[in-house]
Amino acid sequence: MRPGLIGVAGPYLANPERGRSGGYSLLELVFVMTLSITVSAAAVPQYLSGLDDTRATAATRYVAARLQRARMDAVTRSASVAIQFSSLSTGYAFGVYADGNRNGVLTYDIQHGVDRPLGAVEHLSDQFPGVDFGVLPGLPAIDSGSSPPGSDPIHLGSGSLASFSSAGTSSSGTLYLRSRGGAQFAIRIFGETGRTRLLKFDRNSWVWRPL
Repeated sequence: MRPGLIGVAGPYLANPERGRSGGYSLLELVFVMTLSITVSAAAVPQYLSGLDDTRATAATRYVAARLQRARMDAVTRSASVAIQFSSLSTGYAFGVYADGNRNGVLTYDIQHGVDRPLGAVEHLSDQFPGVDFGVLPGLPAIDSGSSPPGSDPIHLGSGSLASFSSAGTSSSGTLYLRSRGGAQFAIRIFGETGRTRLLKFDRNSWVWRPL
């Protein structure tokens, strides 16, 4: 062996780190991929739960806004305006109607075309997927002065109408909304003012809270 070669090769043999490439080993890549999958799996349920709650909150505010718009329509038109809620095999639908014969908005008059629609019938789940009118099993009353909703999410009387007068007053009642993931909300309508109050059910403490 020539002496010149010993001086050149010796440092490289003594320091094997210089012979490694700049990449990662297969074991390192597998570890990183496994860690990423684990973190993602833990984050997805929280993300979906947050999305579910956000949609239900937005749907509740939307219905409340539709109620207030109907109230303003009644004042502007100097005629009763009502939102009718209907139970269908695919969920619930609601439409807005104006009084056509000065006797208030009635189910009979809607069916016979006397009280005219002010727009297309809406389905809440079309705009807010996974959200509709509904009640969680065993849901308690909103306050001590009211009764539990049972299984019916529409508490507006026999005609299922939220009706507003030209003076801005309304029929009283409560609408219950829930999401596919179990988020529960309610809209209370106060007859003397026609105003609404939005509430959210806290499943951890089992009580209703203002939204």
